[in-house]
Amino acid sequence: MAPRTADGTEPLVDGLGTAVYTVPTDAPEGDGTLAWDSTTMVIVQARSGDATGLGYTYGAAATAEVVERQLADVVGGRCVWDVPAANEAMNRAVRNAGRPGLIAGAISAVDIALWDLKARLLGVPLVRLLGASRTSVPVYGSGGFTTYDEQQQDRQLRRWVEEQDIPRVKIKIGESWGRAEQRDLERIAWARRSVGDASELYVDANGAYTCKQAIRLARHLHDQGVTWFEEPVSSDDLDGLARIRAAVLPEVTAGEYGYTLPYFGHMLGAGAVDCLQADATRCGGITVWTRVAALAEAAGLEISGHCAPHVHAHAAASVPNLRHLEWFHDHVRIEDLFFDGALDPSGGSVRPGGDGTPGHGLTLRTEQAERYRTG
Repeated sequence: MAPRTADGTEPLVDGLGTAVYTVPTDAPEGDGTLAWDSTTMVIVQARSGDATGLGYTYGAAATAEVVERQLADVVGGRCVWDVPAANEAMNRAVRNAGRPGLIAGAISAVDIALWDLKARLLGVPLVRLLGASRTSVPVYGSGGFTTYDEQQQDRQLRRWVEEQDIPRVKIKIGESWGRAEQRDLERIAWARRSVGDASELYVDANGAYTCKQAIRLARHLHDQGVTWFEEPVSSDDLDGLARIRAAVLPEVTAGEYGYTLPYFGHMLGAGAVDCLQADATRCGGITVWTRVAALAEAAGLEISGHCAPHVHAHAAASVPNLRHLEWFHDHVRIEDLFFDGALDPSGGSVRPGGDGTPGHGLTLRTEQAERYRTG
């Protein structure tokens, strides 16, 4: 069946479908402020004729209900080509529902599905539709959970550095809301021994420290050659981030909890970060993620994609000021399990669109995923 059109020339969105999947972790996981034993993915499929675009976000299962009850009618019947118009319409429709949080995740998943649908109908990789700035996207291995013992952490880091030749890795610190400083320092030292002197070492406190505590601990980070200090305090504390940034040698980074474009403008205006992070599955999809990248470029900063690496890869390749993309253990494991077309990070980078597959190149393995379906 050909795509439905308003005037015989333009394809329209026929509708949206959702599915919720919950996947147990392969070991207990935690960071400075949270522990978990499963990860939930909400998939959105946008249809036009026989073509389907796929988008997703990670978060609460209720995200699917937002898509079905508040966004499907807003997007249905719109021209497939006009993704920014659909994004704006969704944002206006949820004004009184409260956009930040899971509603932003719902908008993001729909936006990603619409971009994928458009590229598939045009028969081009998404990066070609967006316009490429680069052919490869650097990645960094991310995991190193506070729940890991020395052997677990060592195995994970060595797999990235020695088996996949990824030259940059990140571990979680700030255990127990910053009350386990000595273990944090021990785990950083373990990580440096695991990856050697040549690899870049990053840490992520997930907002667990106080401002003074983060400044005090930063000298130990520098001694271990740590160059990336992510969310030393809450990302809502822009003044605190700016004070830490001014006082420490590692780069201070944040932004993964940005749900609106103005949030990133405020973060940049406060001088809070050395590299801006943004998550396309939270901030409003690819439409808004590329705008965040432009804000960062105007401020003379680079952008790093947070988690969900296969969502970000094509958009990341389209912006000139990209630093890298987070190759996050949980999400990589799920995306490798659920999708054909997953990318290979060997050598420390991925090449989105390299095989010419239309869209973002992912196809859901329906039978494989079905055992994890919860909604």
